[in-house]
Amino acid sequence: MPEFMVVLSGAGISAESGLDTFRGQGGLWNKHRVEDVATPEAFEKNPQLVLDFYNERRKFLQEVEPNNAHLSLAALEKKYKVQIITQNVDDLHERAGSSQVLHLHGELLKVRSTLDASLIYPWKKDLKLGDVCEKGAQLRPHIVWFGEAVPLLNQAAEYCSRADILIVVGTSLSVYPAAGLSEITALGIPKYFVNPDIPAEAKGKGFTFIEAKASEGLPALVAQLMSEN
Repeated sequence: MPEFMVVLSGAGISAESGLDTFRGQGGLWNKHRVEDVATPEAFEKNPQLVLDFYNERRKFLQEVEPNNAHLSLAALEKKYKVQIITQNVDDLHERAGSSQVLHLHGELLKVRSTLDASLIYPWKKDLKLGDVCEKGAQLRPHIVWFGEAVPLLNQAAEYCSRADILIVVGTSLSVYPAAGLSEITALGIPKYFVNPDIPAEAKGKGFTFIEAKASEGLPALVAQLMSEN
């Protein structure tokens, strides 16, 4: 029986809970320039604008709930050891009940010191200029901005290399380096891709495609996996 399941999740799974995606039609990058709100240079140039952007995201996140896709992944832990690797910065996987979640791009409900990146704090209220860490340095969103390294990428790659089953959901596999994770699994393991539209980037890579939105395709896949073995 397969023992270790890895799930790569992207914005599509949280969009069904009402969270705006960053890419795509109507996405946040259509409303805000990346260079203005999601780079270290932007924070240096206009920190108030950057803080306002993430304060708005943080506030809205606390008004939405996990959907059936999140809940179905949590249910998998009844039978499998499940590691979720998400590109999302929300906490919907955790709220649904998943216990092992690695956030590649950071977490909206945390902040960290601009002086010492190891000083990370839970944070649900607005982050303001003048909010400082214990060393007196300004706090910033605990988000991996464009131009910054992805510190948990090696850990994510190690998980993928050990996976007995891989599920990809809500992502186009077009954003690197995260997109490369699906390609470092062992040869021949079952790989599932759940998305309403199957992107060209995913074809020819050994996936079984489930062309459905996450809240429909994932519960069906989970029911199948729970009944097997």
